[in-house]
Amino acid sequence: MTTDSSDTSPHLFTPFTLRGVTAPNRIWLAPMCQYSATDGVPNDWHLAHLGARVTGGFGLVITEAAAVLPEGRISPEDAGIWNDEQVAAWRRITDFAHTWSPYGSTPIGVQLAHAGRKASTWAPWRGGQDGTGAGRGSVPLDQGGWETQGPSEVAFEGYAEPAALSVDEIAAVVEAFADGARRAEAAGFDLVELHAAHGYLLHQFLSPLANTRTDAYGGSFENRVRIVLETVDAVRAVWSEDKPLLVRISATDWVEGGWTVGESTELARLLRTRGVDLVDVSSGGADPRQKITPGPGYQVHLATAVAESGMPVGAVGEITDPQQAEDVLAQGQADVVLLARAALREPAWPQRAANALGVAWREAPYPDQYTRGAWR
Repeated sequence: MTTDSSDTSPHLFTPFTLRGVTAPNRIWLAPMCQYSATDGVPNDWHLAHLGARVTGGFGLVITEAAAVLPEGRISPEDAGIWNDEQVAAWRRITDFAHTWSPYGSTPIGVQLAHAGRKASTWAPWRGGQDGTGAGRGSVPLDQGGWETQGPSEVAFEGYAEPAALSVDEIAAVVEAFADGARRAEAAGFDLVELHAAHGYLLHQFLSPLANTRTDAYGGSFENRVRIVLETVDAVRAVWSEDKPLLVRISATDWVEGGWTVGESTELARLLRTRGVDLVDVSSGGADPRQKITPGPGYQVHLATAVAESGMPVGAVGEITDPQQAEDVLAQGQADVVLLARAALREPAWPQRAANALGVAWREAPYPDQYTRGAWR
């Protein structure tokens, strides 16, 4: 890992390099599900959504969760990366990022995911929300839903009870993540992020609240992290050596007896030795009893704690103001910031940040077609 900095540029607008990929700035688009795919195939909506953030100046964009298996989708409308039709659709989006960026080319990553016991749920505007932006409640089988699987036969409150994965089925899931990484290469992605947060399958194994197994995948910390480490190893084995691998984690479950910040930091130490390049630090999603008090930058301290592992980290969560984001980096609380809801409201947030922080318009992330927007 190498970083680049300047004595004159705001920290937000200094490049950040992981392996052979350089993000031209440190304002990254967080993964956000759009619940708008058919049979897992991204479409014009996804091209417009991600393309707007590319032209808006984000230094790196990460797609929504792309399921590695059909049964791993959060909802029937989720995107996927388990077949060649999906690869071709994603390729159209990566080509756009590499062609129409204000920087000439914007690196783009895909989040590989499996929802586990929180699969087969309603899109948020159809079934309410569960606190992580996903739809509340399981979709019945006769309405397009499917039977779910998890580490144990323990349901997320209000959802259908999952079947416990066998050891052989766990191995098949790990291989599906590796297959997803192979397809990500074919689709032209520059980066892969594994989704081990927000109460989805990999996080379910980490959390004692969802994982009550007594075999090699449950109980002790070493056993509960086993599937995450196996998935990292399988993906790193097929993913290009010069391309970064990220892992998104929930640093804490915010529930007594759940996954902790200390465990997250220890996991990050292990990930660092296995070829992971950055941990994207979020929180929650494993249990509806979580007690979170949202507010500006409410998860930044979690990223700072996980950084004690020596692993580069990304901070996310109500980072909305340019000076606030700049301070996170200037104070060494994180290496990059990721925007989610603020980016939904404002696709060109980095352009406003450049203006607010005094970046000269010729150096600001404006496509040629939009440079007049930088003039006062």
